[in-house]
Amino acid sequence: MERSTVRFEGRILYLTEDADLLRRQIGGERLTRVQAGKLVDNISTDEITPGWVCFHYDEKLGEYALVGLRGNVIAQNDLMRNRFDVIVSGRSKGCGSSRETAPYAEQVAGVRLVVAETIEKIYGQNCTNIGLLTTTDFSILDRIQRGEEIAIEEFTKGMDPISADIVRMGGLFEYSKARMAGRIRPPCAETPPRPMTIVEKICAAHVVTGPDAVGVPAVRPGDAVFLRTDLRFSHEYVTPMAESLFNAAFGAGARVTDPGSVFAFRDHLTFIGLVMPPKHREMGLLEKANGLATTQEAFAKRQGVALYGEVPEGGSEAICHNAVIEDLALPGQVVAGTDSHTCMAGALGAFAFGVGSTDMANAWATRDIRTKVPQTARFHLTGRLVPGVCAKDVMLHLLAMPFFRRGDGIGKALEFTGDGTFSLPIDERATLTNMSVEAGGMTGIVEADEVVVDYLSRMRQVSKDDVRRRIVHSDPDAEYALRFDVDLGAIRPMVATPGDPRNGVPVGNLGDAVRIDIAYGGSCTGGKMADMDMYAQVLGAALARGKKVAPGVRLYLQFGSQKIRRYAESKGYVDIFRGVGAQLVDPSCGACIKAGPGASLREDEVTVSSQNRNFPGRSGPGQVYLASPFTVAASAIAGHIVGP
Repeated sequence: MERSTVRFEGRILYLTEDADLLRRQIGGERLTRVQAGKLVDNISTDEITPGWVCFHYDEKLGEYALVGLRGNVIAQNDLMRNRFDVIVSGRSKGCGSSRETAPYAEQVAGVRLVVAETIEKIYGQNCTNIGLLTTTDFSILDRIQRGEEIAIEEFTKGMDPISADIVRMGGLFEYSKARMAGRIRPPCAETPPRPMTIVEKICAAHVVTGPDAVGVPAVRPGDAVFLRTDLRFSHEYVTPMAESLFNAAFGAGARVTDPGSVFAFRDHLTFIGLVMPPKHREMGLLEKANGLATTQEAFAKRQGVALYGEVPEGGSEAICHNAVIEDLALPGQVVAGTDSHTCMAGALGAFAFGVGSTDMANAWATRDIRTKVPQTARFHLTGRLVPGVCAKDVMLHLLAMPFFRRGDGIGKALEFTGDGTFSLPIDERATLTNMSVEAGGMTGIVEADEVVVDYLSRMRQVSKDDVRRRIVHSDPDAEYALRFDVDLGAIRPMVATPGDPRNGVPVGNLGDAVRIDIAYGGSCTGGKMADMDMYAQVLGAALARGKKVAPGVRLYLQFGSQKIRRYAESKGYVDIFRGVGAQLVDPSCGACIKAGPGASLREDEVTVSSQNRNFPGRSGPGQVYLASPFTVAASAIAGHIVGP
């Protein structure tokens, strides 16, 4: 049933930076936009539904909507009790994780419309999928307060035709049912041949044109299409919710289409029991967290889906993103995963991006993922990195650019090229693509070359000729939304100050020494083989001088996969790490999502970390500075943040 108009009868909640004004709204006071003042920017999905809230995946989520918002003003049931129809915030609403629990929690709490200056790509698509309306047009607030009935077209302005139809029909599943019944035929790009970027070429080759047909001559940015995926994956944080949606939409006996191209990972909550606070244990959340893994395992067995699980040696087989690069993805493929850092696989020349639970549940049935072909921003990297500087510093440097801080990178593909890019090993390229999503980007991608050919041949014994045939190149005269030239030799060690990965400054500009309590080296971004090389280089030099981890500092080093751990063992790094006093942690997402050793426990704790995000509360209540593996290791020895 298509919606034509909508009326909002509840209240408007302005997520203002003024904590007192926020409290007054929770207490029942109504504000105008002018009275609300400065609105909160960069509200991450970690703040909308903190990690522990995501152990739920049903309507219970509504009780906890926005309980992680900075300032801790919003408490359990505040949104539900106040009947807020509309929530309003500043720039970059829904940045960070792709968790669909965030908009779903808002929706079941009673919210029907999200208004923000800019809305992050994955969060916005998740809202559309579940029927939660969004807009960046603040003028609509006056009309809502006057009680006007508003045409649904007000909420489809600027949308591609598929997204607009999904909004009108109330969500993706209703659209898909109409599509599968033949009542709707989605568009498949009719763009004439044109020069294209790598991402555009991969899209064109994967556009669904019929039940068993894919491929069109060309696409252009803005084309709305369904893409046939080569690889779909999910992890235990999301699989249970996606399965619940899958069964509700397609029936309890529904089967996953082509299960051989679907993978599940037990990687997010492997060590949650080691860090869960007593209060959450008393709420029964440990049982719920472990139950997610059990539910996922049953799903994988029932559907014939390969599962990367836990291993007797300790920890998980691998973090999903590390395994996708090590074992699964290939150049030229379309890779969809229920995690925003799925884009890490772009290091192999694949078009990889994160999706929410509804998109994945739909893709299990259809193998298709809907998307709008993104604009591409080209980053031409030249020169060579100076000693002690690595790809993490490059990304913190780029993320601090006004282009990204303004939110102009939202939804774009970031293509990395140039002799500087191609001088980097695979693991360092993976840092570039992994952190593209921190810029609000849809994905990051590097054109595959002989480095990729050699890597895949060595890691998987794949035929070199087969890899070369898959490589996709941008046309010399392809169109780019923007072009940036970056001299790698001019970049110095960087940190991102607490609150946002875009808060990058050179380490030397920090001023007074920033004392640390925790140094964490790990996560999909900082737990790769090349990262282990960096930790070992700095820590080995320290050990040779008789130095160890500074008193009062805890250094955690966590491997991204069992293969990475075996690599570190074979190189003798484990002895170095233990020699300086580091605590070694088996593979898992861990402290990056406050789910393992290395997460802060108190607000006054300061962490320097090689992970990818430092949004408020993501890794515990303390303050997190993002830095390179070099800087994390050096800071652990010095006791304060310092370059290598």
